[in-house]
Amino acid sequence: MVVVRVAVIGGGPTGLVTGMGLARRGHAVVAVDRDPGPPDDGSPWARRGVMQFHHAHAFRPQVGAVLRAEAPAAWDAWMAQGAEPVEMPLGDGRTVPGGVRSRRETFERAVRAAALEQPGLEVRLGHVDGVTTRAGRAQGVRVDGSDLEADLVIDASGRSGRVNRHLRAPGIGGECGIAYVDRVYRLRPGVDTPPMTNAIAWQGNYVGYLVIVFLHERGIFSALIIRSTGDRELVALRHTRAFEAAAAAIPGLRAWTDPDVSAAVTDVLPGGPLLNVYRGQRGPSGALALPGLVFVGDSVCTTTPNFGRGLTTSLTQVSELLRLVDVHGSDVEAIGGELDTWDEAGMRPWVEDHITMDHALARRWAGDDIDLSARLPSDVIMMAAAQDPSIGAAVGPYLSMQALPSSLGAVEDRARAVYRTGWRPQPDPGPTRDALADVVAAAVPA
Repeated sequence: MVVVRVAVIGGGPTGLVTGMGLARRGHAVVAVDRDPGPPDDGSPWARRGVMQFHHAHAFRPQVGAVLRAEAPAAWDAWMAQGAEPVEMPLGDGRTVPGGVRSRRETFERAVRAAALEQPGLEVRLGHVDGVTTRAGRAQGVRVDGSDLEADLVIDASGRSGRVNRHLRAPGIGGECGIAYVDRVYRLRPGVDTPPMTNAIAWQGNYVGYLVIVFLHERGIFSALIIRSTGDRELVALRHTRAFEAAAAAIPGLRAWTDPDVSAAVTDVLPGGPLLNVYRGQRGPSGALALPGLVFVGDSVCTTTPNFGRGLTTSLTQVSELLRLVDVHGSDVEAIGGELDTWDEAGMRPWVEDHITMDHALARRWAGDDIDLSARLPSDVIMMAAAQDPSIGAAVGPYLSMQALPSSLGAVEDRARAVYRTGWRPQPDPGPTRDALADVVAAAVPA
């Protein structure tokens, strides 16, 4: 076996799971990150520069599958820290994995702890100044002014990573037109779990906004209120009094946040700009951005949190990258080229799906009807299953990410027929956007 020297830019889950997978194969890996890691005393981990770290996450079955296969010590550490695997019942009495309930911080603590113990993987504190090159190929990275040589450089620096951004073609997408605020709570001892839409979350659909609750481990949950970025009146939801008033006014959310049911454990957490962005492995010329350099994780595929897909898309990329290294070893151009082909086929469609859905959702919030002359967004197709149950056969594989968004094309005409009857999905009981804006304004006077 050829031992490949690998430099990984970024010490988040994507970078560290990649590093562990490569080190377990016998390769020599150094992962570089600016964050010194969680405090030894167990106090909260600031994780500066990673906006989504403190916000809600969904851990789909694919996340656990990749961890068990490529970083089993991280899986064991995650379970030891209280993560809760969920089993979904099937009609025949069997169960299948339904995901894992956990906070992002719990997950990252486990992954980092396992990475620090992984032979062949060094987690180095530092700042990557850039990628070094020789004869048009990556030859390593410069860390705080010193060169670290590598045969393969992996950029897992996330959606905000800038060190190699100039090398790549622009890609598709951008800000999606929706934003959210988030607050973390803990259920009180002895309280039953409030109603759930599925094994991981509860969702409420209202006139002009959306609410999601993600259940984590040990009764901890995150409550999100999602709005249009153009809705300036609901920006005030970032204030505690406004968020609490809104939570009390929305029946489905009140079932979770009533003081007799739960207690807040954080302040309100405003989210940054939500993005749907895809950028592959190629530069503006169409050639690889730089032979010997590959991108993985959020630096390739970023989607909004509505469906909780982010960690799944990142870790499935990790799995494919590791497979390609197994096949091609030190042939870094083959790795980069085949990874780009795989990204185009398997990652880009999820970003395109979110772009279509989120833009259409913002238009519906603004009062537009469903456009039956255009391609129907995936969420609109799914909602039609309430009237035509035959649509549901295609919904399950799509929702579980076992089938790409194009799979819903087989039932799109049936969904369109449902809407042509004049039927429209009804909002959940609760205030409209205008009524919610009045509640917010009363709680936080101008």
